Amino acid sequence: MSPEVPTLVYDGDCGICRYWVAYWRELTGERVIFRPYQEAAADFPEIPREEFQRAIQFIERDGQIHSAAAATFLVLKYSSGRAAWWWCYMHVPGFAAISEWSYAFCARRRGLLAALTKILWGPALQAERYALVSWVFVRLFGAVYVAAFASLGVQILGLIGHAGILPVGDFLGAVRHARGDSAYWLVPSLFWVNCSDSALLAGTIVGVVLGLLVVVDRWARPALIGLFVLYLSYESAGQDFMSFQWDSLLLEVGFLAIFLTGGSKIVIWLFRWLVFRYVFMAGVVKLLSGDATWRDLTALEYHFWTQPLPTPLAWYAAQLPEWLLRAGTAATLIIELGAVFLIFMPRRLRAAAAVCILLLQVLILLTGNYNFFNLLTMLLCIFLFDDAALGRVFPRRLNSGTQSRAPLAGRTATAVAAALALVLVPLGVNRVWQTMVRTNLPVLGAIAHALAPLSIVNPYGLFAVMTTTRPEIVIEGSADGQIWREYVFRYKPGPLTGSVMWNIPHQPRLDWQMWFAALGSIRENPWIVGLMQRLLEGSPSVLALLKSNPFATAPPKYVRALLYDYRFSDSRKRQVTHEWWVRRLEGLYFPQVSVDDFERAAASENARP
Repeated sequence: MSPEVPTLVYDGDCGICRYWVAYWRELTGERVIFRPYQEAAADFPEIPREEFQRAIQFIERDGQIHSAAAATFLVLKYSSGRAAWWWCYMHVPGFAAISEWSYAFCARRRGLLAALTKILWGPALQAERYALVSWVFVRLFGAVYVAAFASLGVQILGLIGHAGILPVGDFLGAVRHARGDSAYWLVPSLFWVNCSDSALLAGTIVGVVLGLLVVVDRWARPALIGLFVLYLSYESAGQDFMSFQWDSLLLEVGFLAIFLTGGSKIVIWLFRWLVFRYVFMAGVVKLLSGDATWRDLTALEYHFWTQPLPTPLAWYAAQLPEWLLRAGTAATLIIELGAVFLIFMPRRLRAAAAVCILLLQVLILLTGNYNFFNLLTMLLCIFLFDDAALGRVFPRRLNSGTQSRAPLAGRTATAVAAALALVLVPLGVNRVWQTMVRTNLPVLGAIAHALAPLSIVNPYGLFAVMTTTRPEIVIEGSADGQIWREYVFRYKPGPLTGSVMWNIPHQPRLDWQMWFAALGSIRENPWIVGLMQRLLEGSPSVLALLKSNPFATAPPKYVRALLYDYRFSDSRKRQVTHEWWVRRLEGLYFPQVSVDDFERAAASENARP
């Protein structure tokens, strides 16, 4: 007998069968009829009763009968976004055989299957929906954009303005001279059109406004497109001050977010793939670097006081007992290299992965100032949950409202998301491969190199090598070459009594670059020459990046930079002196220079043929 509607017949006396049928019924709606064999067997006399008891049976409209694993995947073919399982069953070598063996194994152990199913998916399996997840993510992601652009707005002129440390006009001109027309692809930026100070500042204001539009759910997709293009413009033109991994992560997330409003579950999976890559690569680089502190689990004995900008709680964390710090180091590696694989598991294990990553990020956030980085990583973990899980936290009215307004993933949205996956997943695999074996996969390496300027698939991996000392650059100025006064930065360590501060979600980019510069030489950090020159000139936009200017009436005649070794003070010293740090002079980092020195150097450069 050929049914008018595809029909799945199951054992109505089997609890685990009823469990899964309830889930499939929710997925397929009226596209498939589900009937227990106890009442349907008479309508299909061609199927022996023993077959009904052995496995589920799927009868198509043309009368074709499929059983066991094949029937399972055929049901999914009639649900939105899950037809790929049937394609794999039909075309991937070995997939059908493994599936049928697994089905037979589980069918003979239904009690075990029922227990495992409830452990992995919960007491009731529901179709996973992501309308609330997507809505909440986009709103909060808009707030991250707001923080990023606002942070840029208060420092952009001092960093890359016309009187800044690395003027963007000089940079773009040099790239155009060296690379010709290809410069526009290598440095994709709106500032090719106008790189004036007014344009740089206006761009940050526009970014804040667009971010707020996303937050209040007005013209979200056009705003997300504008935000991506605008932030890419700053990252491309920002040189050393926009070269951080969180800038790359923000752009990669921002690119994916543009497609999230289409409603395709493929995009949800792409976000999970991004979380996996980011966390896993962070663990891989730690092991592959050969750094002894990660291998012997002593990394956290150094991390809290050597990281770029510690929080006040970092001082207390550094006082923890050695065994606890080693346990924390081990836990970090276990999460980044082990728990991260649970991202691809069923919902409860996936939620466990989210909890592990969230806990790690919270501890990092409490002890280190990493601007919006940890906040963005924690926000990405929302994709490891579904609406049912999120609905326990957010009001029921919000959940029902987002469900009613959620777009259905039509053919166009699904096709676009699939095309996106065909590009981003292989490139992501290449990034992981590149990190692990230090070479690119054939073809994919060339594609990754070509698309690298867009920052849509990036390498990640912080603290591959743990710094075990803390060199700090202290810049001084003098009016006579005899009496020297220290320039104090807003957030990085300077005076010993200066307090350790919170600055999340702001990123003081000059303070961060000073940390990197101290780990290398002037030759490795040529931008610091521009900083010294601007201090001699008394550039207002650069001085605004600092906490105080010791030369308020006139710029100094000379500047220099000394190198110190900093460490957290111990409990007794801090209690008596209120000093967070102790320091020891290591030597000269940047020699004494004056305006005349820079003018002579410029004249010599211009005299070259």
